[in-house]
Amino acid sequence: MSETETLPPPAPAMSKARAWWTGLRVASLSASVVPVLVGTAAARPGHLNHPLAFVAALLASMLIQTGTNFSNDVFDYRSGADSASRLGPARLILSGAITPREALLAAGAAFGAAALLGLYLITVGGWPILIIGVASIVAGVVYTGGPWPVGYHGLGDLFTFVFFGLAGVIGSAYLQILTVTPVVVLAALPVGFLITAILVVNNLRDIATDRAVGKMTLAVRLGPGATRGEYGALVGLSYLVPLALVVAGRSPAVFLPLLTLPLAVRAVDRIRRLQGPALNALLRGTGQLNLVFGVLLAAGLWLS
Repeated sequence: MSETETLPPPAPAMSKARAWWTGLRVASLSASVVPVLVGTAAARPGHLNHPLAFVAALLASMLIQTGTNFSNDVFDYRSGADSASRLGPARLILSGAITPREALLAAGAAFGAAALLGLYLITVGGWPILIIGVASIVAGVVYTGGPWPVGYHGLGDLFTFVFFGLAGVIGSAYLQILTVTPVVVLAALPVGFLITAILVVNNLRDIATDRAVGKMTLAVRLGPGATRGEYGALVGLSYLVPLALVVAGRSPAVFLPLLTLPLAVRAVDRIRRLQGPALNALLRGTGQLNLVFGVLLAAGLWLS
C-alpha cells in the first residue's frame, strides 16, 4: 500500500464526475479571482498594459487555489480532520469516489499548469513574480501538508491574508506597472480581510472536530467568542479602506463597495447567533460578500 493510500477510502457516495466537480469548490474560486481583478484595476485606472498577463494571472491563481483545495482534501483526510462527522460541505475523498492518490495527482497537475503559466508571467514581471508564484504553490501544499502544516498550528489566517490578499493583489498589479504603489497595498487589505473572514467561519464551525484531531487552528486557540470577534474586525476594517483610498488620491468611485454594507451587517449579526452546521450558510454568504465587494472595488479603482 502506497504512502498516499494509508487510509482506506470510504464507500462511494457519488459518481466520480460529481466528486471531481464537488472537489473543485467552484463557488469558492472567487477567492482567487477577486485579488487579480482588484490588483489589475488598482495598477493603472482605465488601462490594461498587459492584457495577456492579466488572463494568465487569473488562470494561474485559480489553478493554485484548485491545487491547494485538492491537496488539503488529502492531508485533512489522512489526519482525520475530515471524517464522517464533518459538519461542512462534502469533500473530494470523503465522497468515496476519489482516492487520495488520485487527488494528489490532480493537485500536482493543477500546480504544474499554474507553473507553466508562471513561466510566461516571469517574462513579464521578472524575479518578483517568480518568488510570489513559487511561494504561493509551496504555501498551498504546506497549509495542511508536510512535517509542520501551518494550518494545524494557528497560522492559516495569516497565510490566507498574505497570499490571497497581499501577494494576489500586489502581484497582479506588478504585472501591469512593474512597481508597487501605496494605492495597490491599500487595495490589497480588504481583499485579504474578507477572504480570511471566509476561513474564520469555516474554522469556527469546525472548532470541536479540529480540536479532537489536534488541528490547532487559530479558532481552536482563541475559542468561539474571540473568533467571532475576529470575524467582525476583519469585515469592519474592510469598509475603512475605501476612505483611505480617497485620502490617497483616488476618486469617490472607490466608495462603490459601501453598497455591500447591508450584507456585511447581516453577516456580522449572523455569526453572533449561528453555530455548527448552520454556519455553512454564512460561509456561502461571506464568499458572496467577498465577491461582490471585490468586484465593486475593482470597478471603483478602474474608474478612479
